[in-house]
Amino acid sequence: MIRRPPPGRPYGESRESALKQTPMGRLSKNAIVAGGAATFQRIFTRLGCLGKPPEFSVEFYPYAGLTHTVRVRNETAHVRVSDVLRGAPTAVIEGIAAILLARLYKRRAPVEMQLDYRSFAATALMSSRMQRLRKRRARNRGTVSRGRWHDLNMLYDRLNAAYFGGEMRRPSLAWSVRAWRRQLGCFDGALGQILLNRRLDREDVPEFAVEYVLYHEMLHQKHPLRLVAHCRLQSHSPAFRREERRYAHYQRAARFLKRLR
Repeated sequence: MIRRPPPGRPYGESRESALKQTPMGRLSKNAIVAGGAATFQRIFTRLGCLGKPPEFSVEFYPYAGLTHTVRVRNETAHVRVSDVLRGAPTAVIEGIAAILLARLYKRRAPVEMQLDYRSFAATALMSSRMQRLRKRRARNRGTVSRGRWHDLNMLYDRLNAAYFGGEMRRPSLAWSVRAWRRQLGCFDGALGQILLNRRLDREDVPEFAVEYVLYHEMLHQKHPLRLVAHCRLQSHSPAFRREERRYAHYQRAARFLKRLR
């Protein structure tokens, strides 16, 4: 996922997760990406980025996901690369550089460079590393499954019986600690957790709407991310969408949630 730059600040971020932790906020020799500054300088030129190139400071950082960021401050571009990529081939770091700089300077990253990175990130080895990483570093962002108005365990079991033949293994279910502005729910495979936005646990939110959001996250549990054409990580496959429309109150729930947002 690529996040939009915050207003008034050049910022590019790719969230697409790592093994050895370094102190947060401190750049040590052990954290520096060998040859990283030269790589980003080279890709800056290759992409035809406009303006004077910044100085690049490139370090590995102990993110809880496969996250890479770049921030420009005082003519220096501070780049943080997920430390799960320690030892990755040069082409992978070049791919990250192309993706980040293309977003930051509104250029187009070469498809082959994106593919070098995304193909590496999608390997079984990387998937295994990221699962172990998130189990160690990710924070549990939920509270309890039984809300004031809606019980997620009860809803999950009912959906499991009705749409999945009772074959889904129930993960940890919880309401978010804080209300989220946009996201309604999320599934984290590494933590084995589904979270729903606590904004939905209200008297005026009908059960079919909560059930639909939970059903959507159950489909993410069933259909994991996969690499598809044009270097994209696909989260909503055609099979996912077909199953999503099987929900009995699909249209009704979609209309309600659109108004809620």
